[in-house]
Amino acid sequence: MTSLYLVRHGETDWNAQRRIQGSTDIPLNQMGREQAETTGRLLARRDWDGVFSSPLSRAFETASIIAQEVGIEGPQTIAALVERNYGEAEGLNWEQVEARFPGDTPVPGRESHAEVAERVLPALVALASSRPGESLIVVSHGGVIRSVLNVVDPGVAHGSITNGSIHSFELVDGSLELVAFNDPIDELSLECGTEDLDQQNAMESRESLRR
Repeated sequence: MTSLYLVRHGETDWNAQRRIQGSTDIPLNQMGREQAETTGRLLARRDWDGVFSSPLSRAFETASIIAQEVGIEGPQTIAALVERNYGEAEGLNWEQVEARFPGDTPVPGRESHAEVAERVLPALVALASSRPGESLIVVSHGGVIRSVLNVVDPGVAHGSITNGSIHSFELVDGSLELVAFNDPIDELSLECGTEDLDQQNAMESRESLRR
């Protein structure tokens, strides 16, 4: 049985400023690099067969730091794991989002969670199917992880998706199943002091309130 451990990238300056990143390529800040090191040391408690990443630099650098900590080569990038596209909301903070797109105003160019899941889940299943019996680290983004959870574990109010957090899944009969949200291996990473996805991202927070 293949295990996938989905990791959210470390913090960026836009995370700290509560600006929506999406597909905009914003690098890690120093806190983000420290979070990646912490997560890597936690993951180093187990044996791993590969590290994979979204192509965006904040995820790729997080994955590179983790690969070094766990002592394996990598990462390999998978294009489908790129963060959700928030369209014209990208780069905006909470006040700007509310001013430009109040209430249920549509945001041009924004992907829905369902659309994200439609590209991400097949890529994850294909990866797991191609590496039977292995344990793999996959570094991606908060919007991606939330979209996967909405399909794999629907109707559940999951907790914080913090920078550097770890969420474990298994491939069972060709489908992903959630093993642990905020996997116990992740306990120490919660001490990094980072904010939750919903605190950083006004669009995600707004949509969470509707679920």
